[in-house]
Amino acid sequence: MANTKRDLFLKRRLRVRNKLKAMAHGRLRLSVHRSSKNISVQLIDDVKGVTVAAASTLEKDLGVVGKNNIEAATKIGATIAERAKKAGVEECYFDRGGFLFHGKIKALAEAAREGGLKF
Repeated sequence: MANTKRDLFLKRRLRVRNKLKAMAHGRLRLSVHRSSKNISVQLIDDVKGVTVAAASTLEKDLGVVGKNNIEAATKIGATIAERAKKAGVEECYFDRGGFLFHGKIKALAEAAREGGLKF
């Protein structure tokens, strides 16, 4: 029973999301998506079904268009923390999806924590 990388990713994503739903208690969710060329993050209110704040390497004013490296992830993390403060959000849950908490995902999380988000 060999599992493909995609199968393992989907299992991890379901496991992470189910744990978050059990612990959510109305807190917002900081959802991260990483592709081969870009990285994006959203602050989502699951109760209302709206995105409160978002940041991505696709935004030209951030200066990291089309980059998917640790420096870009750090910049995106700092940007989402700043935008969350403007929206009045201080606490959230970190939803890494099926991505491992390592490298770019870890850099994004640490930059968001340094920017003032608590998770």
